[in-house]
Amino acid sequence: MRAHTLQTVGLRKEYPGTLALDGFSAVFDGGKVHALIGKNGAGKSTLVKILAGAVAPTRGQILVDGRPVVLRSPRDAFAQGIATVYQELSLVPELTVAENILLGRMPRRRGLGGLVLDRPAAFAQAREVLADMQVDLDVRMKAGDLGVAQQQIVEIAKAMSFKPSVLMLDEPTSALAQHETGRLFDLVRKLAARGVAILYITHRLQELPQIADSVTVLRDGKCVGVVPMAEATSQGIVQMMFGEVVQRQRPVDLKAGREPVLEVRGLGRRGQFHDVTFTLYRGEVLGIAGMLGSGRTELLRAIFGAEPFDHGEILVEGRPVRSPSPDRLKDLGVAFTPENRNQQGLVQLLSTRANVCLAALDRIATCGMLTRARQRAAARRLARQLDIQIPDLEQPVSTLSGGNQQKVVVAKWLHTEPRVILFDEPTRGIDVQAKQQIFQIMWDLSRRGVSSVFVSSELEELLEVCHRVLIMKKGALAGEVRPGLLSADELFVRCMEA
Repeated sequence: MRAHTLQTVGLRKEYPGTLALDGFSAVFDGGKVHALIGKNGAGKSTLVKILAGAVAPTRGQILVDGRPVVLRSPRDAFAQGIATVYQELSLVPELTVAENILLGRMPRRRGLGGLVLDRPAAFAQAREVLADMQVDLDVRMKAGDLGVAQQQIVEIAKAMSFKPSVLMLDEPTSALAQHETGRLFDLVRKLAARGVAILYITHRLQELPQIADSVTVLRDGKCVGVVPMAEATSQGIVQMMFGEVVQRQRPVDLKAGREPVLEVRGLGRRGQFHDVTFTLYRGEVLGIAGMLGSGRTELLRAIFGAEPFDHGEILVEGRPVRSPSPDRLKDLGVAFTPENRNQQGLVQLLSTRANVCLAALDRIATCGMLTRARQRAAARRLARQLDIQIPDLEQPVSTLSGGNQQKVVVAKWLHTEPRVILFDEPTRGIDVQAKQQIFQIMWDLSRRGVSSVFVSSELEELLEVCHRVLIMKKGALAGEVRPGLLSADELFVRCMEA
């Protein structure tokens, strides 16, 4: 197979008050997996958007196989052989696998009254794409009936249906369990072996030895170095990304109280989780570990009243919660930061100021009057408190990096003065520094007597941050561990045991 090459020369992108890319130059050879690493705000997202044709550079040049190309739209990028799979899945759940792969390009045939969709031809084309990738998947299934790992594969198949010479994968494993990640890596290696240049964007440094041939590091919009993976170390990569980063451990003086603030008794929902019982104490950071599909997210959503449960009860400060709903739980001092912050935690079209104030407009208003000045003052205070990096609070929240968006979600709830915050995958898709800031927020809240329930697929994080960790398997709690008494590998084995 012919190996393709993508090259950038002096790419620069200026926004009002921000220099997102500053002369980025790099070469990405085909047949290899090039990890693209950088902290939130380093310029990765801007680079990906430029290469995908979604954003025009202020200046600079892009070359594919040595030919200069101009990308005015995603259609141009596809035409030049550049395909992108974004972190947030974009499948249409009610359409079949084949329809999603060929979305907007479904074959047609002549029928009564004119051209009609030719589904048999679409199924055949989709099977050909999947067979070329050596993937066995029923093209007639609805995308919404697939697991997350299979949906990710459909996204890649959709990109590969354009027969790209360059494939960009943005945080492809952020929602995958460990065994699913291994299958995805096998697929990525097969694609690289065919000569495709793979740009692999991730924050999970522990993945790099398993998948990357080289590591390209961005900092402040510049390419600060390219290191062959065989010569790279995690410490060296982090230093290139940040300089020196202090890895915080849970302070030894951070003690949980003995007063119960949230009790879950025998909670169950058919097909999701069953007989879940635990107590959360004042100021405690309680972790929940488990593989994808173990019921963690469904449990948190049920506790917050966002989804129903069939049996059991929830108590807040000793009082049963009647008819749980998000409004009712919010009034009782419970907050929830969802796993999908883009769709469920933020209103992307609104300003950062509006998003920060969204959950507590009644508290910010004076005598029923809500002014922009009061909102700006409240948002500015929390932006300083949580170190949200943004030049103007009136910018759409969609322009922020993942780490800053996550801090906006937290800030939104801090306005409500919660007693308990349910954190569902709060560090998904954010960099090392932003993760440390999220951990510090939890610990600061703990000192103020605010309790946290912390769900994470990163088992190391749970052991670093929490007072206790509950293990969830197949919808049930299967044990409790204390950090410091076992390693992340041992916790993983406990989560996987039948």
